Amino acid sequence: MEINKNAYDAYVKEVTPVNRLWPDVGKAFLTGGLICTLAQGLMNWLTGPMGQEKEAASAWMLILLIGLSILLTGFGLYPKLVKFGGAGALVPITGFANSVVSPAIEYKAEGHVFGVGCKIFTIAGPVILFGVVTSWGLGLIWWIGRVMGS
Repeated sequence: MEINKNAYDAYVKEVTPVNRLWPDVGKAFLTGGLICTLAQGLMNWLTGPMGQEKEAASAWMLILLIGLSILLTGFGLYPKLVKFGGAGALVPITGFANSVVSPAIEYKAEGHVFGVGCKIFTIAGPVILFGVVTSWGLGLIWWIGRVMGS
C-alpha cells in the first residue's frame, strides 16, 4: 500500500499544533511572573506580620506554594494554568509539584502500590535522577578543583 504524500502532508499539517511564539512567550512571562509575585507576597507576609525569620519564611513559602499547586492539580485547575502559561507554570516549583501529583491522581484507580506507588514519578523521576547525577558530578569537579588548588 502506497501512501499518498499530499494526503499525508495535509494530515500532518492538520494535527500539528500551531505555535505562536510571542503570544506564548507573553503568556509564560505573565504566568511565571504571577507565581513569583505570589511567592514574594507570601515572603513579605511571613517575614512581616507573621514575624518569621527569612530562612523559616522561605521554607514556609515553598510549602505553601507546593500545597497550593497540589490542591489546584487535584481540582483540575493547575493543568488549565499550564495549558495557558506553558513554561511559566511548569518551571517553578509549583510545576514540579504538579508533575508529581498528576500521575498519582491518574493512576489511583490501579491501587496504592501498582498505581500510585509505581507511577508517581513517571514525569518527575527523570528530573530528579538527572538533577542528582548532575549535582554529584559538579560536586566532584568542585572537590577535585579544591584538592588540586590547595
